[in-house]
Amino acid sequence: MTEPILEVRELEGGYGTTRVLRGVSFRVNRGEIVVIAGRSGCGKSTLLRYLLGLARPWAGAVCFEGSDIWADGGQALAAARRKWGVLFQSGALLASFTLLENVLLPLSEFTRLPPPILWRTAMRKLDLVGLAAFAESYPLEVSGGMQKRAGLARALALDPDMVFFDEPSAGLDPVTSAELDDLILTINRTLATTMLIVTHELPSIMAISHRVVMLDATAQGIIAVGSARELGEYSTDPRVTAFFGRTPLAQEAVHHVS
Repeated sequence: MTEPILEVRELEGGYGTTRVLRGVSFRVNRGEIVVIAGRSGCGKSTLLRYLLGLARPWAGAVCFEGSDIWADGGQALAAARRKWGVLFQSGALLASFTLLENVLLPLSEFTRLPPPILWRTAMRKLDLVGLAAFAESYPLEVSGGMQKRAGLARALALDPDMVFFDEPSAGLDPVTSAELDDLILTINRTLATTMLIVTHELPSIMAISHRVVMLDATAQGIIAVGSARELGEYSTDPRVTAFFGRTPLAQEAVHHVS
């Protein structure tokens, strides 16, 4: 049986008194690329906040490598974060730091390696994403796609077991987005890095996902789990077929499945 690295069990949550998610349960296996998908407003970003420990869910558990991240007064979360990398939607690079300095940040903070080793390690990560020649450039001196790749190099700096992506293709043109997809696949295949990606970009979902966990706002949770091909070709749920077919969802279909 494939080993899960992340398990979500009966998670519930929302904002104020408004429930957004309920009964959300799924698993991510080691080496897998899982995409959290769905229409705008379905709870993707809310779920990601819970997975990253940025907010505590109302109920349920988020378990990384068998431990609830909220156990032990936050110690489990701190331990998990040392094994995670995160690529935020904006790239979240520090504008006053070069690309190399941005990648050096987590290495300097969480390791005690001597400076020459830190430098070589950071340069290897930049080379991995095709940016070694731009190490001394500042974020505003490179394109949006290069900023995303630099953010990915930083996310990979500590050789994480798992990388989380928040809308990695947001703001990118179709060609640059496809190049980023190829890079994500290459890293997954060569490093066996587990990846969880939040996105509603259908071309990326079809290109990179091993499995898709699809959320729906009305259902306040998961309505489908499977490969993109399975969901796109064989699902009988009108919400799923509308999403993968890029077709309007008839109002009567919404009432039928709600």
